[in-house]
Amino acid sequence: MYEDRVLVCRDCGAEFVFTAGEQEFFAEKGFTNDPVRCRDCRMSKKQSRRERVSHPAICARCGKETEVPFVPRNDKPVYCSECFAEIRGE
Repeated sequence: MYEDRVLVCRDCGAEFVFTAGEQEFFAEKGFTNDPVRCRDCRMSKKQSRRERVSHPAICARCGKETEVPFVPRNDKPVYCSECFAEIRGE
């Protein structure tokens, strides 16, 4: 029913094979779209999502330099982990 198909990676432009087995797997899972990235680009994208990005900030309570996993905004206070734990009562 399924035949191997050659697709082009959206990110690097390389050709890759979307095998009959992969197509069957996609159909079983209910996926309606073909893959758009080759295996290497998929793995690279997945890895980049796992990496945490830290942003420098100054604690609004103690003034200590710290790093937070979000971009600090001027309209909300940012706390170091110790002050944040104290405020939450932990």
